[in-house]
Amino acid sequence: MSASGGTKAIVAALGANLAIAASKFVAFAFSGSSSMLAEGVHSLADSGNQALLLIGGKKAQREATPQHPFGYGRERYIYAFLVSIVLFSVGGMFAVYEGYEKIKHPHEIEHWYWPVGVLVFAIIAEGFSFRTAIKESNELRGTHSWSQFIRRAKAPELPVVLLEDFGALIGLILALGGVGLALLTDDGIWDGIGTLCIGVLLILIALVLAAETKSLLLGEAAGADEVKKIEDAIVDGDTVTGIIHMRTLHLGPEELLIAAKIAVQHDDTAAEVASAINAAESRIRTAVPIARVIYLEPDIYSEAEAAKGPDPQATPGGPAQSH
Repeated sequence: MSASGGTKAIVAALGANLAIAASKFVAFAFSGSSSMLAEGVHSLADSGNQALLLIGGKKAQREATPQHPFGYGRERYIYAFLVSIVLFSVGGMFAVYEGYEKIKHPHEIEHWYWPVGVLVFAIIAEGFSFRTAIKESNELRGTHSWSQFIRRAKAPELPVVLLEDFGALIGLILALGGVGLALLTDDGIWDGIGTLCIGVLLILIALVLAAETKSLLLGEAAGADEVKKIEDAIVDGDTVTGIIHMRTLHLGPEELLIAAKIAVQHDDTAAEVASAINAAESRIRTAVPIARVIYLEPDIYSEAEAAKGPDPQATPGGPAQSH
């Protein structure tokens, strides 16, 4: 996903959530429904989350400095992780607390048409936001399933918006069910149960987001398809005869670091090796445009050394491999 990729989905979600949050708080004021209060806080938290994603995207565009020579691409991961914390604490924990209190001290819902009307409006608005996120994601998802897309995406914005919008729609259905049952049974405890379910849902989504963004923060390698393209681009079969070992690391969603020890012929001159390395770097950048930092170290491939087995000092990650 490009630096601007997903911005349309974020802006759509932000606009929808601000309008929905205002309507939910109005409905809570007139009806006293705890589901409405929990949903209002949920939408307010989601609005803050989208603002965080936009801020992270802006900060990630800063130029590299001597103190941060690889740039600020991981700012997007940091702000996405903050989103999971906000969703867990402000959205999920508040809803769980409010639902627990309402189950202990239920009261009748007043002016039922306010919460019902607002929930219907919110479902329509969230549906529009979710549709935008799906459309944006489909351009990048390819043949991957939705769960694979969320797990493997290197850019955090679209997975975050997708999960938020999905959670919001399910939460609205739970809120509508809680309010509806409270009205049908004349028992406000159902409103509290609906609120509690919303809280549990938000906490589960927050935990999924936290796990995925934590992995990105720790540093993930390039995808299998990109690794294959890089390997094919490095080896020319003439000067560069193979890859002894290689490491890749995402410095940001569109910034990839590549470090590899490459096998060259024992009788190649320094000029020939230097020229081959430059050519290999050019081929890599053509094959994988997000390859921003490339370090290629030439060495003489030795089958005898490779046969000795894994040696973390000489060949990190395992024995040498010919290509």
